[in-house]
Amino acid sequence: MRRIIYYDTETTGVRSDKDRIIEIAAFDPKEERSFVQLVNPQCPIPPEATSIHNISDEMVASAAPFADVGQEFAAFCGEGAILVAHNNDSFDKLFLEAEFKRSGLIIPPWSYIDSLKWSRKYRSDLPRHSLQHLREVYGITANNAHRALDDVMVLYQVFSRMIDDLPPDLVMQLLEAPQNVSVMPFGKHQGKPLSQVPKDYIRWLAESGSLDKPQNRELKTTLEKLALI
Repeated sequence: MRRIIYYDTETTGVRSDKDRIIEIAAFDPKEERSFVQLVNPQCPIPPEATSIHNISDEMVASAAPFADVGQEFAAFCGEGAILVAHNNDSFDKLFLEAEFKRSGLIIPPWSYIDSLKWSRKYRSDLPRHSLQHLREVYGITANNAHRALDDVMVLYQVFSRMIDDLPPDLVMQLLEAPQNVSVMPFGKHQGKPLSQVPKDYIRWLAESGSLDKPQNRELKTTLEKLALI
């Protein structure tokens, strides 16, 4: 069975095409090893970003650039690892790919699991799916949120409980498998059969773009089949 590596990044902003990774951390539960490195982004860190993760320009001034840290991270993870991050598909993976390309490095052929995507798909009973909310749901002790290694350790505990003893390859298959949606998975009509959800509410979801989000793809397909949109 392939190794799972839990990881997280802290960045100068939210756009992978122009912002930079300033901290990257990972945990290998099989070998009980951790990795954490600050990264010199070679650009100023916006104050609004520092206010979230408390990483300042002074802290990264003597850190290595991603060209060096990326190689160390790749060596830590190994070639055939499965990398797990919360909001991976829309954030961490995009930053990793951008930084490897920007640094002239070849990114290893990793596979990925987005724990946020899993939570939204298989814990649709929850009102929120942030890592900190899931931490509370599963009774995990609070830590220093928004620092990479702390978030990684919370993610490891949360996701281990969410998937129980499912092997990672099966988790990836389940994430890609279509899901039959019979009830409204979120919002003020959460739990109602789709046929009982007011049409004006469904129309509002469609017009607002909510149904075009990746996590709502199955819902939109089902509504189309039922001729509700």
